[in-house]
Amino acid sequence: MQAFDQIQELWQKHEVEVKFSADEMLQQAKKEVNGLKFKSALNIIGMAASFIAIAALWVFFHFDSWTTHVGISITIITIGVYTLILYRDYRLIAKTDFTAHPKEYLNNLKTYQLNRYKLYNSLYWFYTVALSTGIIFYFIEILGRFNLIQRVIAIGLTFLWILFCSTILRKAVIKREKERIALLIEKFERISAQISAPEKF
Repeated sequence: MQAFDQIQELWQKHEVEVKFSADEMLQQAKKEVNGLKFKSALNIIGMAASFIAIAALWVFFHFDSWTTHVGISITIITIGVYTLILYRDYRLIAKTDFTAHPKEYLNNLKTYQLNRYKLYNSLYWFYTVALSTGIIFYFIEILGRFNLIQRVIAIGLTFLWILFCSTILRKAVIKREKERIALLIEKFERISAQISAPEKF
């Protein structure tokens, strides 16, 4: 037991300094950057697919009421604008080679972080209100074809889905993305500091 205590004491006194080169840190960050770009690209693809699906519905199905056309128009415009915003943000993290220009990429990443904050706060509520307005106009004609039970189910499920996306899902996405981007920014700050002052490392 005494031998174990001596070994433990020696271990606690022993200090190990771990050093990472800028290249090693860039390689670590590369996977996270690619994951962030992939997720952003998937969001854009999903929004574009929704845009095409709703446009196809509008083109290939006949609707009698003007309210349905207004509802689909509002929905398509809202999705289109949101898709363009997502694409603009994607370009921020995709256009710069972070291995060649870590400082520039760090600035782009901070801008991306700010844009995502706006996207999930003020812009998100604009998107939700506009999309809900489009759905209401669309439902005026469509719900007329349903019986009372079907109307209640359709309205209830739509309301619950919007509520779920606006609360639980939104908060989970914000938290996960905030942590991920903050970690990336911290890594690129360390990389930039190491490149500009290698003697400190």
